[in-house]
Amino acid sequence: MPVVEDSLTVHAPIGALYDLTQDYYLRLEWDPFLKALRFLDGATAPAPGVRVWVRAKNGLAMTVEYVTVQPPERVAVKLVKGPFFFESFGGAWLLRDEGEGRTAVTFRYGFKTRWPWLRPLLDPAISLVFARDIRARVRALRHAAEHTDLLQRAASPRT
Repeated sequence: MPVVEDSLTVHAPIGALYDLTQDYYLRLEWDPFLKALRFLDGATAPAPGVRVWVRAKNGLAMTVEYVTVQPPERVAVKLVKGPFFFESFGGAWLLRDEGEGRTAVTFRYGFKTRWPWLRPLLDPAISLVFARDIRARVRALRHAAEHTDLLQRAASPRT
């Protein structure tokens, strides 16, 4: 199963970064991949078993389910319903405190395409697209954390 990831260090505390990655209102302001997302079935926050509907700017939509929620270090989802060419798909944010207000951030996708005989063609192409998207997403998170007010807004209660 191919795994695609990118990592970098962000000059922001781990808890605040975790909150920003999981704040779906603010996420639409910084995440270049997302067009729309919403919790399903009355859920309002990440928890194992919670489902989220996501639409990417490229038009693809999927429903994912949280499988791991361990604030402030990790959160992972798996595909429930989505693009027909995936047999399985998962994504994760992994954060590690590096001290002095710095956090190592890794964003990862793992996937398995549906047709074994097409994997030699599909998997490298999908991996290239994912590598570009993941790189843009972690850099957008860093920019949002270091150069905008989004960290402070994520910490503020909504009225």
